[in-house]
Amino acid sequence: MLDFKPIQVKSAARLRKYYSQCTYRLCEYSVGVKLMWRQHWHPEFAESSGCLVVRNHSSHLGSIFDYPVPLPGEGDIDAALDEIDAWCVEHGTAPVFGVVPAEEREHLMERYPYTVVDNDRLWQDYLYRAEDLITFAGRRYSGQRNHINKFRKLYPEAAYRELTEADSEAVEAFWEEFHQIFNKEDALAKKELCYARKLMRQVGKRWVKAGAIELDGKLLAISLGEICGDTLVCHIEKGLPQYEGVYPAMVQSFAAAHGEGLRWINREDDAGDRGLRTSKLQYLPAGMGAKIRVQARNELSSLDKIPTVKSERLTLDALRDGDQAAYNRLCLDDERNRWWGYDYRKDLDGELTEGYFLEVARRDFANKLAVNFAVRLDGKLIGEAVLYQFDYKGGAELGCRILPEYAGNGYGAEAFRRAAEWSLYELGLSRLVAKCFHENEASQRMLAACMRPNGQDETYFYFEKVV
Repeated sequence: MLDFKPIQVKSAARLRKYYSQCTYRLCEYSVGVKLMWRQHWHPEFAESSGCLVVRNHSSHLGSIFDYPVPLPGEGDIDAALDEIDAWCVEHGTAPVFGVVPAEEREHLMERYPYTVVDNDRLWQDYLYRAEDLITFAGRRYSGQRNHINKFRKLYPEAAYRELTEADSEAVEAFWEEFHQIFNKEDALAKKELCYARKLMRQVGKRWVKAGAIELDGKLLAISLGEICGDTLVCHIEKGLPQYEGVYPAMVQSFAAAHGEGLRWINREDDAGDRGLRTSKLQYLPAGMGAKIRVQARNELSSLDKIPTVKSERLTLDALRDGDQAAYNRLCLDDERNRWWGYDYRKDLDGELTEGYFLEVARRDFANKLAVNFAVRLDGKLIGEAVLYQFDYKGGAELGCRILPEYAGNGYGAEAFRRAAEWSLYELGLSRLVAKCFHENEASQRMLAACMRPNGQDETYFYFEKVV
């Protein structure tokens, strides 16, 4: 199981082990973005199968994973994705990937048969050829060259230089002046400014590339970035606008200082800011770094309601309000639930009310996490068959339990077999699994009658059926 740890400043060396060679060219695959936006996305990381796995989290979106970042020649992306899937099953959530490189989208869509894919224009990165920003060559960049020439004519003593830890006071002085002229009211823009100021305190770290244009001891513009694979990712570009031409001068100077030998410069997204979009487009990006959001779904996504399924003696359908007393008795039966392998006390969410178990079953179906079939004999609830633990790749687990007064009549086996048939041949699963305790001989015989053995451990016998 993945062992996630919060991303902190001290995590930089571990992350750079992966990001320094990353070929995705998206700004999210960098230490700077993880640190800069950690208060917003609360990122955590784990290492698995030679890959970096990052889980981001927000209160309204839940867990969102980055695409695994492999060590070249060592990382096994599919194995890391298997670990993500296992974590999601354990935590009752669907795998969601928030910034998938465009070239990896098909891989995830092949892996997960049911997906929802989004490509939000607001968050696409601006990618420029490094040579273009270093030279500004050709007629198409004449405007940038004119601005730079004017800046140099107006401020001939201004010069670019690298920043070090010793420049902290000068950098803070720059921020103070920049804050005075900052006039954007957008909440995200204000947050970005605050986060950028904090990130500049990393100047001097080995992974940080930082520079400034200085005039008479005063910083007129600052930039901070890092190199990821063949790409210079620019996290911060700020300048005092009263010094005309300082922005293109800074862009070119920073590119020349750190872009030699690289193919790309990523100046990140515009977050929908009109001014930023206009500015970034003026530098003529060679392409846009799309960030694909892929949300895996399971076979339940096609169901609006729980169907009615019949066998020779039984009916399987949705739980009803009138089932509450019998269903509570089923769910609270500690002796039989011991064989079910479930203790409701461990997962109790809030107060145990009369309608608690019905509400949980209905919520799980609404969230497409499970189907709780009521097993009925002559219209009366005598047990349940539960399809759950969807792996989002065509598989799920099936379990069945019957009230004690109806045990010994084959109802459990009949309900289980019919639920399995429905799952595989009507819902469309390709693999069904089940398990039972070694001591539960009746369940072992039932499972062996309709599934094939699939190993054992110290606690369980495992079974599966593949179609």
